[in-house]
Amino acid sequence: MSAGELTHLDEHGKARMVDVGQKSVTQRCAVARARVVMKPDTFDLITQDSLPKGDVFGAARIAGIMAAKKTADLIPLCHPLELTGVVVDIESGQDGCSLEISVAVRTRSRTGVEMEALTGASVAALTVYDMCKAVDREMSIQDVRLVAKSGGRSGVFLREGEAVDRSR
Repeated sequence: MSAGELTHLDEHGKARMVDVGQKSVTQRCAVARARVVMKPDTFDLITQDSLPKGDVFGAARIAGIMAAKKTADLIPLCHPLELTGVVVDIESGQDGCSLEISVAVRTRSRTGVEMEALTGASVAALTVYDMCKAVDREMSIQDVRLVAKSGGRSGVFLREGEAVDRSR
């Protein structure tokens, strides 16, 4: 199979779930991030825990974990995986009007957890939006991206310019 070949399509162009049965079980990890940009007043309400809907950080962390666990139910052709760990971190942006959400997912499996990390980051960001939309409908979710992955045949990927805590 060439590097550019689409693995989820058969020789006739029909969708298929890739058979990973012959792949080796290895420790796999992926980290994805998403950024939520908002008005400074909204940022202040979140960081002061003053929103009527409650703890934005807590709700977003739980949503990110739940989403990572449910990825195979949401993304067509994605393998269901037994996750060994999911960590959701939320940090204040240096600009005073954004949150950076980072989701690290681990498993011992035959296939990677990039989709689980990306789904977790996306849903955590959507949860921030949902909890804050009453005060700021102009928020935006930006830069959803894979920043690191390890394990499996393709080895290690680190996005240039992104710092990753490898202990997670």
